[in-house]
Amino acid sequence: MSGEGLSFPTSIGTSDRDSIRLLGQDLAADLMGKVGFGELAFWLVAGRRPTPRETRVFEAVLVALADHGFTPTAVAARLTYLSAPDSVQGALAAGLLGGGSRFLGVTEDCGRFLAGVLAAHDGPPPGDDEGYDALALKAVTEARAARSFVPGLGHPVHKERDPRTPVLLEIAEQEGLRGPHLRLFEAVGRVHPQVLGRALPLNGAGVCGAALADLGLPVDLLRGFALLARAAGLLGHIAEERRRPIGMDVYLAVDRNAVYTADPGTSPHTAS
Repeated sequence: MSGEGLSFPTSIGTSDRDSIRLLGQDLAADLMGKVGFGELAFWLVAGRRPTPRETRVFEAVLVALADHGFTPTAVAARLTYLSAPDSVQGALAAGLLGGGSRFLGVTEDCGRFLAGVLAAHDGPPPGDDEGYDALALKAVTEARAARSFVPGLGHPVHKERDPRTPVLLEIAEQEGLRGPHLRLFEAVGRVHPQVLGRALPLNGAGVCGAALADLGLPVDLLRGFALLARAAGLLGHIAEERRRPIGMDVYLAVDRNAVYTADPGTSPHTAS
C-alpha cells in the first residue's frame, strides 16, 4: 500500500534511528530520571506538564486506588495467572477488564455526576458551603426521584468512614486544589442523609474522581486513571501469587463446594 498522500499526526511520541521524542521532549535527555511516572501520565493525557502541586494530588489519587485487597479484580488476576502462568499480560488484563460500575468505575461515575451537576448550574459555582449544600441537595433529590444511585456514597467495607477521603481532601486543600468538584462532593456528604434517610460515607473512589475532575482531566477518561493505578496493584498480586499462591485454594474451595442443580427448564422431559 502506497503511503503517498497519507498523514497521521500525533504529538505523543515518535522515534528514529538514534532518538525518541515524547511530548516534544527528548526522552533520554529530558525525561528519563527527571520526570516521575505519575507526572508523565498526567502530561500524556492533559497535553501539558502538571505543576508540582497538581502532581502531588494526582499521585495521591493513584496511590489511593492501587489496591484494596482481594477485590474481584485481584481474584480474577490471580486465578487467570493460576491457569496461565505463562501469560502475565492475560492475568493483568483479566483484572483490568473487571473494572466497572461496582468496582473501580465509581471514580469516573462520580466525576461525571459532579461535572454534570456543576454544568447544569446557572452561573459560576457557589461561593460558600451553603450554596454548595443547596446545589447538592437538589442533585441528590433528583437522583433519588429518578431511582438512580449517587456515585461516591457508601462502601462495602468502610461502613462508617473511608480513610482515604479526608486525607485526599486535606492534600488538595494544602495544594490549593480543593475545587468545585471536591466542594460539591463534600456537600453531597453533608446533605444526603436528609434525602436518603441514612448516612453513608463518602468513599475513596468517589473523592478520587472529584479530585481528578478538579485537576481539569477529562471526566470521560477518569476510569482510565483508576485502571492505571490498579494495574500496579494487580502486578503486586501476581508477584505475591508467585511467592505465596492462594489461587489453587480459591479454585478448589469453589469446585469442592459446588452443588449441581439441574435446571428443570432444560430437561428433555419438560412438558411443552
